Amino acid sequence: MGTGELDREAHVPAGPSAETSARTDAHASASTAEGTGGRAAGASPRTLAEALRSRGDEGLAALLRARPDLLSPVPNDLTQLATRAGTRASVVRALERLDRFTLQTAQAVAVAVEPASYGTVLALLGGDDGDPAVEAALPRALGVLREQALIWGDDDRLRLVRTARELLAPSPQHPSATGLGPTVAETTSGMSPGRLQEILGAAGLTSTHDPVSAVAALTALFTDRERMTALLDTAPPDALAVLDRLVWGPPYGEVTADPAPPVRWLRDHGLLLPTSLRTVVLPREAALHLRGGRAHRETEPVPPEVRVAAEYRPQVVDSTAAGQAHTALATVEELLKGWQTGGPAVLRAGGLSVRDLKRTAAALNVSEEIAAFWIELAYAAGLLASDGEADERFAPTPAYDEWLDLPAPARWTALVTAWLTATRTAGLVGGQDTKGRTLAALGPDLDRGAAPEVRHRVLTLLADLPWGAAPVQDSLLARLRWERPVRTPSPAAPGAPDTPDLRSRIAAWTLTEAELLGLTGRGALCTAARTLLAAPPAPPTPPASAEPAGPSGSPPQSLAASTAAASATGGVVPHSPAELAARAALAAAVIAPMLPEPLDHVLLQADLTAVAPGPLERPLAEALGVLADVESKGGATVYRFTPGSVRRALDAGQAATDLHAFLARHSRTPVPQPLSYLIDDVARKHGHLRIGAASAYVRCDDDALLDEILADRRSHGLRMRRLAPTVLAAQADPATLLDGLRAMGYAPAAESAEGDVLITRADAHRTPHRTPPVPVPDGPPLPDDTLLGAAVKAIRAGDKAATAVRKPAPHTAEGALPRTTPAETLATVQAAALTGSAIWIGYVNADGAASQRVIAPIRVEGGFVTAYDHTADEVRTYPLHRITGVAELAEPT
Repeated sequence: MGTGELDREAHVPAGPSAETSARTDAHASASTAEGTGGRAAGASPRTLAEALRSRGDEGLAALLRARPDLLSPVPNDLTQLATRAGTRASVVRALERLDRFTLQTAQAVAVAVEPASYGTVLALLGGDDGDPAVEAALPRALGVLREQALIWGDDDRLRLVRTARELLAPSPQHPSATGLGPTVAETTSGMSPGRLQEILGAAGLTSTHDPVSAVAALTALFTDRERMTALLDTAPPDALAVLDRLVWGPPYGEVTADPAPPVRWLRDHGLLLPTSLRTVVLPREAALHLRGGRAHRETEPVPPEVRVAAEYRPQVVDSTAAGQAHTALATVEELLKGWQTGGPAVLRAGGLSVRDLKRTAAALNVSEEIAAFWIELAYAAGLLASDGEADERFAPTPAYDEWLDLPAPARWTALVTAWLTATRTAGLVGGQDTKGRTLAALGPDLDRGAAPEVRHRVLTLLADLPWGAAPVQDSLLARLRWERPVRTPSPAAPGAPDTPDLRSRIAAWTLTEAELLGLTGRGALCTAARTLLAAPPAPPTPPASAEPAGPSGSPPQSLAASTAAASATGGVVPHSPAELAARAALAAAVIAPMLPEPLDHVLLQADLTAVAPGPLERPLAEALGVLADVESKGGATVYRFTPGSVRRALDAGQAATDLHAFLARHSRTPVPQPLSYLIDDVARKHGHLRIGAASAYVRCDDDALLDEILADRRSHGLRMRRLAPTVLAAQADPATLLDGLRAMGYAPAAESAEGDVLITRADAHRTPHRTPPVPVPDGPPLPDDTLLGAAVKAIRAGDKAATAVRKPAPHTAEGALPRTTPAETLATVQAAALTGSAIWIGYVNADGAASQRVIAPIRVEGGFVTAYDHTADEVRTYPLHRITGVAELAEPT
C-alpha cells in the first residue's frame, strides 16, 4: 500500500457560495437588534456582526489597523464590516500575515468540532501530556485571531469565520496543513448502512438501526482513549506500521482490489475508510488518538531565537560601517560619472543588457550581482534614469548634481532611505519571471511589495541583539519564517530541506546590501542604523565584552517595545515620510564624525604615480581624474600619469604651465623630475600638427614632419596627399585622422574652421527632470490614527442607523425602502422637524444609488429638508423629491 499522490492544496476551491457564507456569518437580524445587536447582556454572540458590535472603539480600530483592506471603502455599518471581513480575499490575506503559532491555533480550531471550547483547542495544541509553553502562548494567539475577526465567540464557543474554516479545515478531498483527514461522519456520508453495521461488528460495537447512530457509535469509539487503545492492542503489528505511515499525513493511501491482510484488518475495523474504489483515508478521530491528541507534529508557541555568531566592540562595528558607507558613496559616484558621457543603451523591452551589466561590473571591480545592486540603488534614489531620446540611453538625472553638492552624511542617508522604502529588488536580476524571461537590471518586473517590510524587520531583529553582535543567518531566517510562515498545505516530510521562499531570499539579500551600504559592520548593526530605526544607540565606551542592557541578554525595554510594535504591524517599523526624514537627519549627524574628511592634497612619487591617502575634495578629484588614470582603489587611491592622460588634460584646454602649477599646489611632496619632463615632452609635441575639416587636412609649419608622415607606411590607409608645403589632405573624417596619427605616435590637435584649437573634453549628459520610481505597495497602506478614528465614528453612526427599530411602514416589504406618497412624506418630515424626533427614510441619490438613512429633521423649506443624518453623523440637506418614503422609529434615536 502506498501513500499516494496527494493534492497539494489545503483548501477547497472558491465557489459561488464563498461570499454567501461570509454574509451568512456576518448577518445580524436588524428586526430584533437592540443596543448591542439584539442579544442579552452577557450572552454569547450569535454572529460575527454581533461580536463586532460588542467591541469598543479601540477594538474596532485595532481590527481596521490589522486588516487595512477592510477600509477600502469605509463600511456603512458593522454588518457590512463583518461581511467584508469574511470574504475570501480578505481572509486569505489575514491568514498569510499570521505568525506560525497563531496560524497553528486557527488550524486547531478548524479541526475541532464547531463550536470549540478553549480547553479543546489547548488539548489539540498541547496534546495529552500538555505543554506549558503552549498554555502560556495560547491566550495571545486567540487574542490576535479575535482582534482580526478570524475567530469570534466566547471561550466556551469559539468559531472560525466560515471562509477561514473552508481554507483551513480538512475535507474529504483535501487534507489540511495539520496532515489530518476528514472526520468519520464526513468520510462515511455516502457509505451503505450495511457496510457501517459490518464495521461496528468488527470493532466490537452493538449494531444500530440507522446510519446516524452507527456513525455516532464509531466516532465515540475513536474518541474514547481506553476503548481505542484496547482495539489497537488487537491489531496485527503490520497494521500498526501502516498506521504509522499515515498518522502525520498525508492520511490517504492507495489500495489494490485485494489488499494485504494488515490493510484488510484496518479497513474492516473502520480505521481506514474508503474515499474511492482505490483510496482509503485515516479518519481524523483515529489519527488524533495515535498522535496523542496533537493536531500538529511540532507546535511552535515560542519564536526561534536569533543566535549570535560573533560579537565585536561597537567602535569596531561603527568604524567598519563608516568605511563601507564611504565606499558606497564613492561607488555610486564612480558609476554615474562613467555613465554621464554616454551611458548604456536601453533595451527595447526596457532595462540594461547583460553585456552592459558585465562591462559596468568590470569598471566598478565588483561582481555582476553587486553591480546590479548599485545600479538599482541609484535608480531608486532618483539619480539615474533613461534620457528619453530617440537613441534612448541611461544617464544621471539633474538630481545627481544636487546630490553631489550635499555633505557626505546627507548623501549617505539619501541612499539608505531610498533603499529602505524601495520595492525594486536587485537580487532578482538575472533570474526569470513566470514566463521564463530573464529579469534585467533597470527593467520591469523587479518590484516586490514585501521588500521594504522584510528589510525593516531584518534590521529590527539585528537591533534586538546585543550591541556589536552579528547574527547566525540561518537563525535569523528561521525567525522570519516563524513570524510569516510560508503556506505549506500539506506537511513536509521529516528532515526535508526548506525551499527558500521569496521573503527568505529578500532577507538574505538585505544582510548583504546592509553591509554594502554601511548600515552594518562585520554583520552587526551600527549606531547610525540604530538611530535610523529609532533603536537606542550604543553607549560611548562599552567594555570589549559588553552585554546588552537587559536581564539575561534581553534587549532594552524600549527596543523590545519597538519589536512588539513591528510584529503587530506585520514586521514594518512604521515611519511616515516626515518621521523618516527626521530620523535620517539624526543618523547623518551620528555617522558624520566617522566618515573621513576629504583631502586637498596628494603624494607625488618618482614612478609617475600619485597617491591619495584618503577621499579627495571634489574639484581636486575631478581635475586629477583628467590628468591621470586610476590604477588602484581602496583606502588609498593610486593615480598613474601617462602620455595619454597628460594629452587628455591638454585636449581639455589646460596648458603645461597650468599642469605644473596644479601639481605643485596640491602635492605634499616635491614634483618629481620625471613627471615634469613627461608633461613638457607631451606639451611640446601637442598641437604641432593641426587637423581640421576638408574632408580632413593636416597642417604643420614643419614640412619635413609632413614628409615623414607621407613616407610612413602606416599612413597609407588615410590616403593623404600634399596640397601645400605645410598642408596635407586626407580622404578620412577628422576624428579618424586624429586617431590614426595618434596611433602612429604623433600628438595632433584638432582645430575649428576658424583655426582655433578645439577643446575635446566630453560634456556631462543629463536626463530631463525625472521622478524616482514609486514603490509598489504590498496591499493597502497602514491607516493613521486620524483615519481610524473617523472610520470608526462613521461605522458606529451607520450601525446605529441600520439597527434602529422602526415602526412598520405601509406598503413596504420587509428590508425594502419605505414607500409613501409625496404628501405623506412632507407631512411626516414637517412633524418630525417640529417635535425634534428622528425618522427613517429611503433616499436615492443623483447617481441612482438607493440607501436607508435615519435623520432628525431641523428645517423643511424650498423643497429641501435639512437634517442631522445619524448614518453619516453630520448635518445634510436632502431634496424631498429624492426621498422614496418615510417611517417613524419605534423609539427615539
